[in-house]
Amino acid sequence: MSMSGVAVPETHPLPQAEGPATDRTGSTPNLPPGAGRLIALLVGSAFVVILNETIMSVALPRLMEEFSIEATTAQWITTAFLLTMAVVIPVTGYLMSRFTLRALFTVAMSVFTAGTLLAALAPTFLVLVLARVLQASGTAIMMPLLITTVLNVVPAERRGRMMGTISIVISVAPAIGPTISGVVLQQLSWRWMFWIVLPIAALALTLGRVWVRDLTTPVRVPLDAPSVVLSALGFAGFIYGLSSIGESAAGEALLPPWIPLSIGAVALVAFVWRQLRLRERALLDLRAFSSRPFSVAVGLVVVAMMSLFGTLILLPILLQGTLGLTTLQTGLVLLPGGAVMGLMAPLVGRAFDRVGPRPLVGPGAVLTSVALWWMSTFGVGTTAGTVVAAHVTLSMGIALMFTPLLTSALGSLPQHLYSHGSAIVSTVQQVAGAAGTALFITVMTRGVAAAGGDGSPSAAAGATASGVQDAMLWGAVISTVAVLLSLAVRGGPGGTHDTQRSDADVVASRDDHPVEVAQAG
Repeated sequence: MSMSGVAVPETHPLPQAEGPATDRTGSTPNLPPGAGRLIALLVGSAFVVILNETIMSVALPRLMEEFSIEATTAQWITTAFLLTMAVVIPVTGYLMSRFTLRALFTVAMSVFTAGTLLAALAPTFLVLVLARVLQASGTAIMMPLLITTVLNVVPAERRGRMMGTISIVISVAPAIGPTISGVVLQQLSWRWMFWIVLPIAALALTLGRVWVRDLTTPVRVPLDAPSVVLSALGFAGFIYGLSSIGESAAGEALLPPWIPLSIGAVALVAFVWRQLRLRERALLDLRAFSSRPFSVAVGLVVVAMMSLFGTLILLPILLQGTLGLTTLQTGLVLLPGGAVMGLMAPLVGRAFDRVGPRPLVGPGAVLTSVALWWMSTFGVGTTAGTVVAAHVTLSMGIALMFTPLLTSALGSLPQHLYSHGSAIVSTVQQVAGAAGTALFITVMTRGVAAAGGDGSPSAAAGATASGVQDAMLWGAVISTVAVLLSLAVRGGPGGTHDTQRSDADVVASRDDHPVEVAQAG
C-alpha cells in the first residue's frame, strides 16, 4: 500500500510479531518463521560490504608509493567510497518501495561483486577509485535494506539486541578493516584484499538468490529527479570541498576549496527546502526530524562516525610514518579496539533493552572524548601500547553510543517513516565518515606542511606526528560538544520509547493525505 512519501512497502510473508513483551513462559517473542535466516544473510552480507569502507586504510602508504601520489590523493580510496554511499543512500527509500527485497539484494551484491573484481584488476589509481565507487553503490543499498527489514519483522522489545548485532556491522566491520588489511599486506599485494573478498561476495549473492524471500509488494511511486540531483550536488560538493582544503595545502587542488563548498551548501539548502515542500512525495521525508529522540541521536551519530573514520585513517599513518611499524604490526595494534567493539555490541544491546539509551550514551560520549583528547598528545615518543589503550578507550565509547542511538532514533518514528529514518541515518553516517576522513586528513596535511623540516627521516616523522596531533585536537574539541549533546538523550528501557506517540506521529496525523500503514497478521 502507498505510504507517506517513499515508505516501507506492505510486508506479508513474514508478519511482524505482535503481543505482549513476554509470552507465557516469561520470555520475549520469537522471530517470525524464516526471519532469522533472512536477517543472518543480510547481516553477513552487510558485514562483508561495509568491511570494505576501511580495508584500504593501512594500504595507503603502499598505494602512495606504487602510484606516486600524496596522502591527500590516496584518501580518495576511502572518501570516494563513503561519498558514493552518501549520494546513493537517499534514493534507497524509493528503491525499497519500488522494488522487491530479493531484486534489491541481487542488484546490490551484483554491483558490489563487479566492483570488487575491477578493484583487484585495477591498472591505475583512477580505475581503483572507480571500482570503489561501484563497491560503494552496492553497499549503499545493503544497510537501509537490513535496518528496514529488522524494524518490520523484529518485535520492539527485541530490537535492542538485534540492533546490537547490526552495530557490529556498522562500527566493528570498519574497525577491523585495518587489521585484516595489515595481515594481508604483510605477505601479499594489496590486490589480494579484493581477491579474498570476491568469492565471499559471490557466495552471498548465490545464497541470496536461493534464500531471500520477497517481504514487500512493490508500489509505483514517482521519483523526484531534482531531489536526486540536489542531494548528489550537495553531498559531493561538501565532501569534495573539505578534501580540497587538504589538497590546496599540498598545492594539488584542481579548484579553490570555497567553490565546491559553496555549491554543496547551496545545493543542500535547496534539497532540504524541496523535501519539506514535497512532503509525501519527498525523496527523504525530513519530518522524521520532528521526533526529538531522532534528531538528538542523529547529531551524536555524526560525531561518532567522524571520530571513528578520522582516527582509522590517521592512526595507520602515525604508526607507520612516525613509529616505524610494519603493516602487520599496525593491523595488530588496531585489532584490540575492533575486538572490543564486537564483544560489547550485543551486551550493549541487551543493556539497552533493560535501561534505555541515556545510561549508556552519556558514558560513551565521555569515553570517546577522553580518547580523542588522549590521542591529541601522540608524538614521536608514543609507544604502541599507548596507542592500543587509547584506541580501545575510543572503541568502548563508540560501542556504548551506537546501538542505543540507532535503536532509540528509529524506534521513536512511526512505521510509515521507517524507511526514511533508516535512509537518513545511513546517509548521515556516510557523510559524517567522509567528512571526518577529509577533515582529519586536511588538518594533518596542513600541520605537516607547517612543521616543515630538513627532509631527513627523523624530521619527516616529527612533522607527521605534529600533523596528527593537530587533527586529533580538532576531533577532541568536536567530541566535547557531543558530551554536552548526550545530556539531551531521553527514553525508557526496552521498547517503551517505541510505543510513545512522537512528534512525527502528530505531524503525520495532521497530514492532508491519509497514511495507510499495512499491518500483517
